Amino acid sequence: MDNSLSGVDVFVAAVECGSFAAAAERLHLTRSAVAKTIARIEARLETRLFHRTTRSQSLTEDGQLYYERCVRALEELRAAEAALAAGRREASGRLRVSVPILFGRRCVAPVLARLTAQHPKLELDLSFSDRPVDLIEDGFDLAIRNGEVGEGSGLMSRTISLQRMTVCAAPGYLAERGRPEALADLMAHRAVVYGRAGRVRSWQFPGVGEATPPARLRFDDLEAIADAAEAGHGLAWLPCWLIRERVRAGRLVPLLEGLPRLVLRTHALWPETPHLPLRTRLAIDALAAALPGSAEL
Repeated sequence: MDNSLSGVDVFVAAVECGSFAAAAERLHLTRSAVAKTIARIEARLETRLFHRTTRSQSLTEDGQLYYERCVRALEELRAAEAALAAGRREASGRLRVSVPILFGRRCVAPVLARLTAQHPKLELDLSFSDRPVDLIEDGFDLAIRNGEVGEGSGLMSRTISLQRMTVCAAPGYLAERGRPEALADLMAHRAVVYGRAGRVRSWQFPGVGEATPPARLRFDDLEAIADAAEAGHGLAWLPCWLIRERVRAGRLVPLLEGLPRLVLRTHALWPETPHLPLRTRLAIDALAAALPGSAEL
């Protein structure tokens, strides 16, 4: 095997499991074997991938970049294998998928609609809801969820994309109020924030801190927040996939790009089964191949 690929799966498992010990358990290896593999990769790359203490581990900036590229490489390999399998067998039957409302409409639905067009015997049922669903009880083949997911009994999961959060504002607002250059500057600005059930989500910058800017506008809909920010009502903290077209059109401006951005994972969840149906596998692989492009501006 090419040395550049050796141990990549071990590194990805160490990141996703949160510790070398947990990765070892997932991969049926010893913790020592995992640690040695990571050390060999770091030596080959001549860079440290993890900040490690006796109690915790976290990715370095180089480690985060390497992880994102490794995930994409592995997904491409899986997608290639799925494409070969699709050439030998034809996906058919009904695929029921639960997706978040906004992310599902903007990012997931177009990918799965294209997949259905490629497989004439495949039927697609999409259910748009932000509430958690019981895949088995509600009869879903697949669920797409953003952020952390709990350990569901009888469920399998796979990270299919990473979403970055960024602060943004309209050019007119910045001309009036000035451009924030540091985290502390946020408190001198107006903001439009996400709030639900009386709780406001703070804006997080890993390794630097967090802020809850003063806000008179609190919405529980991300698109409404983006609309308000574009209208000049204040700063907003939003996922890149949502504001990408507005940024490219010049209607919103990304800010504080020198600060680390919070990265949220997008997961595919499905009921554990000895033989995953081809239609489900193709859907997961299609999303894993397409969605990472949605994470960037």
